[in-house]
Amino acid sequence: MKLLQLVFSVAWGFALLASSLASAATVEHTFKVQNKTIKRLCNERVIVAVNGKFPGPQINVREGDTVIVHLFNEAPYNITIHWHGVFQLFSAWADGPEYVTQCTISPGNNYTYRFKVTKQEGTLWWHAHASVLRATVHGAFIIHPRSGQFPFPKPYNQVPIILGDWYDGNVVDIEAQALATGAAPRVSDAFTINGLPGDLFNCSKNQTFKMKVKQGKTYMLRMVNAALNNHLFFKITNHNFTVVAVDAEYTDHYTTDIIVIAPGQTVDALFTANQPKGLYYMAASPYTINVPTFDNTTTRGIVEYDCAPQSSSQPMMPSLPPPTDTPTAHKFYTNITSLVRGPHWVPVPLKVDEHMFITIGLNLKKCDLVNATCKGPLNQSFSSSMNNESFVIPKGRRFSMLEAFFKNVSGVYTADFPNNPPVTFDFTNQNISFDSNLLFAPKSTKAKKLKFNSTVEIVFQNTAIIGPQNHPMHIHGFNFHVLAQGFGNFNSTIDRPKFNLVNPQIRNTIGVPVGGWAVIRFLANNPGVWFVHCHVEDHVPWGLDMAFEVENGPNPSTSLPPPPADLPKC
Repeated sequence: MKLLQLVFSVAWGFALLASSLASAATVEHTFKVQNKTIKRLCNERVIVAVNGKFPGPQINVREGDTVIVHLFNEAPYNITIHWHGVFQLFSAWADGPEYVTQCTISPGNNYTYRFKVTKQEGTLWWHAHASVLRATVHGAFIIHPRSGQFPFPKPYNQVPIILGDWYDGNVVDIEAQALATGAAPRVSDAFTINGLPGDLFNCSKNQTFKMKVKQGKTYMLRMVNAALNNHLFFKITNHNFTVVAVDAEYTDHYTTDIIVIAPGQTVDALFTANQPKGLYYMAASPYTINVPTFDNTTTRGIVEYDCAPQSSSQPMMPSLPPPTDTPTAHKFYTNITSLVRGPHWVPVPLKVDEHMFITIGLNLKKCDLVNATCKGPLNQSFSSSMNNESFVIPKGRRFSMLEAFFKNVSGVYTADFPNNPPVTFDFTNQNISFDSNLLFAPKSTKAKKLKFNSTVEIVFQNTAIIGPQNHPMHIHGFNFHVLAQGFGNFNSTIDRPKFNLVNPQIRNTIGVPVGGWAVIRFLANNPGVWFVHCHVEDHVPWGLDMAFEVENGPNPSTSLPPPPADLPKC
């Protein structure tokens, strides 16, 4: 397998030389954000969708292309769009998180996103980054190689698999009610494959995704986990996968019979239709720990072989792990390594300028209801924090954080996010889950200031406050090397020798192990304000967020340009 990868790496090198002569294109789209009535689980529901599609339109580009998306908001809610995983090198104005890089696009207004796709290829995605609208406002963002060549044999076909969830109600109202009462929002009613729940649900036999294959052919699944809150297990009966990329970064080939994918992550996986002709289920179910109430359903689609015999009317169902199967999840998450010297691969920076130790986890907020009790634990409201700072989106402060950075305006945020938690304790000891000295975190809007081109190393340390969970941490504007992961409290003396500095996986979203830690490292080479947050949607308004303020470089070409003229106003 290594020899085969080497052969294709050499071939890719020649293809890159040829592709350098090809001119980049401008890819232009119009997004009309509108209400749409669709039927799922026997009921008609009004959702917010782009161009009447759920999931939304797929964007296909080549590395080096310029993307222009004209967004017209014809829906009743404020909205922004985030291009998840796109570097936005010197184009932070297009990144999208509400009140971080822009004010929202209000109903009846419009904004044009403009950015260049630079030194990336693979599967990413786009989604709403305002309120919880990404539940239905999302789609695939595919970056094809400029050369047309992959560092592996070209698959017969490429198939997007967007795993999502479905709420039998209005998601904005569901979130608003939960925030008003301090409770956790109610869980989804179904998971979906490309917007379809599958035949295990009432009224859903004809809402089952079907993938037709030819025996002997190899297909590439371009997988996205767009679910709001859940990691997902994914299998196809009797078939194996070969993982070739994660988060649009090529990997060493990893053969497995199961994919595990956290909210926000993407996986490119090859699978060969090498079984007897017939029908086989593909299925996805949740991986979750210490969540008392969760959507414990299974979505499934059908892989149908060409010329399958008539006797194959009942597909075969794969055996999925139980929802608490941490060993299976951890094995997948930690066995991925990057393809050294593959397309756009970058080595691990060895000199570290900034060391950060960041605790992540749940908290409580004092109930502020009048003449009523909140519905979170201990009759308080759910909250969350990073280094005991619970982030507040700066809504109503006249400017986004990026505008405040560019214009040097005070009062929107402060640049004093701490490098370490205020107190050291036995972070993952579940006996401290309801320690009153640790439960409540102050609310703030803080960023960490970074020098341009500085190298940052972060230990993300999970805590047991309220209860340990696997938190998928996403950093806007950068990819990072995942040097190590483990359980318990990070111990520098014991754990630092385990760092993989040769071929660690490269990601934009890392699932920090439940009751454990992960160490990442990245180069801060992109000026602007970049959101850092847990991609479990419930945790974002609770405060499991912060931001990096990356200073401008030494000249105009390495500095944030002025905002576009049509940037929405607060």
